[in-house]
Amino acid sequence: MRASRFLVALALLSTLCLVASAEERPEVIPYPDHQDLTYLLENGVKSPLKTVALWEKRRAQVLHNMQNVMGRFPNDSKRVPLEPKLLETVEIGNVKRLKVSYSTEPGDRVLAYLFLPAIEKETTKSPAILCLHQTTGIGKQEPAGMGGNPNLHYALHLAERGYVTLAPDYPSFGEYQYDFAPSHGYISGTMKAVWDNVRALDYVQSLPQVDGERIGCIGHSLGGHNTMFTAAFDPRIKVLVSNCGFTRFHKYYNGALKGWTSNRYMPLIDKDYGNDPNKVPFDFPEIVAAFAPRPFLASSPLKDSNFEVSGVKETIAAAKPIYELYGHPERLQANYPDCAHDFPEDVRKVAYEFFDKYLKPVK
Repeated sequence: MRASRFLVALALLSTLCLVASAEERPEVIPYPDHQDLTYLLENGVKSPLKTVALWEKRRAQVLHNMQNVMGRFPNDSKRVPLEPKLLETVEIGNVKRLKVSYSTEPGDRVLAYLFLPAIEKETTKSPAILCLHQTTGIGKQEPAGMGGNPNLHYALHLAERGYVTLAPDYPSFGEYQYDFAPSHGYISGTMKAVWDNVRALDYVQSLPQVDGERIGCIGHSLGGHNTMFTAAFDPRIKVLVSNCGFTRFHKYYNGALKGWTSNRYMPLIDKDYGNDPNKVPFDFPEIVAAFAPRPFLASSPLKDSNFEVSGVKETIAAAKPIYELYGHPERLQANYPDCAHDFPEDVRKVAYEFFDKYLKPVK
């Protein structure tokens, strides 16, 4: 049942993305203002965006334009058997940390740390959270609590709260050697990471301990926008938290987008769009609105030197009416702590309780 629902969702996604040919990039559907989510553009004609049905068409256009820059969302030809392997098991208090690997596509495997919390009954199924790391050489080890910034050990923290958590490496970090050559079939590191995360969700859903209908995703910095990009394309992520993960492109270092253009990200922002936020065919207000009505928490410090908080506030304001269309404006939340580019304890508490509210059953 779970697998069939997911196949239906992916079939719907393929339709929504409006990609009917074998070309790597669909043509852009031009929206000059990506903050204005009040209208739908079809055949050059504007329609006021007043219903969920109209928004779903606009959402399809958002995903379509994202793929122009990121490359096509892969089809099932890349979905090889997972063939998971258990490499080690370590007891940490009341949780187990397992080092695992699984296949993501032909010829490619990802290493990850899987945390299994103690459960009262063997028949109990737990919610799960995909935990994505920041830009750090040790990759998955940081959220797993094995080094780096103790504030970013969220895979371990959330396991101690009763969640099954999985912390994989982003391509080229940790133990994941990856050169981003076009011969791999991707025009951006971003879409490669999205696909790897989709396969991570396949793996998580395959676990007998996991309730596949209660899956979240969290990340800091690189992990924050990696969370967002993945959730835009995969509806199995039911709740998500991005900490220090984004701002409007116009507010990213005053519109200087070079930081988004390495092979790990989206080189076409430079090559095709000249690092000009006025030309890039999507922006974060549209991405956040694309999550609706799923619960999303933007955790955005006031003193974040990477992601200007005013651009986050503008994003939330722009996306709020879409959540209102669905009747759930309360599911779009933002926390603006008075700190820098970090995830201190009081800020984590807000994020972890957000997951508890939406992923844990009411007793």
